[in-house]
Amino acid sequence: MVKDSDIVGGCQCGAVRYRVTSLGRSSVCHCRMCQRAFGAFYAPLVIANGLEWTRGTRQLFASSNVSQRGFCAACGTPLSLENFDDDQIEIATGTLDDPELAPPTLQINHRYAPSFTDDVGKLPEPDRETVADNDAWNAKVISYQKR
Repeated sequence: MVKDSDIVGGCQCGAVRYRVTSLGRSSVCHCRMCQRAFGAFYAPLVIANGLEWTRGTRQLFASSNVSQRGFCAACGTPLSLENFDDDQIEIATGTLDDPELAPPTLQINHRYAPSFTDDVGKLPEPDRETVADNDAWNAKVISYQKR
């Protein structure tokens, strides 16, 4: 059972943190604005009910006439998508301390997805030697990401 206090997250450097009381619809959006904002093929987003920014201040960029995007000015982490015409805020699922709390249940704007995205999960995994090399490399990594 997830307690309200367990639904927390923030940016890579720890300058901006948040807490939510509950999570709503979790989706991935394939629109070009989301692709660019996340630097990825899609943006995983989840509705954040009872959102409270608990550390730092997110910066805002008006990405269109209907919405703005929150991000950390220090490290660049995309944090939120906020519509001007309502008080609904979606947070970037990957910024949750436990993204397993918000598995996507819906694809939005799929018609804008690059042609190859549906097959990404079908790509082959590397051979054992490459996996061992990656594991050895990852064992040397010291993450500077903060909570």
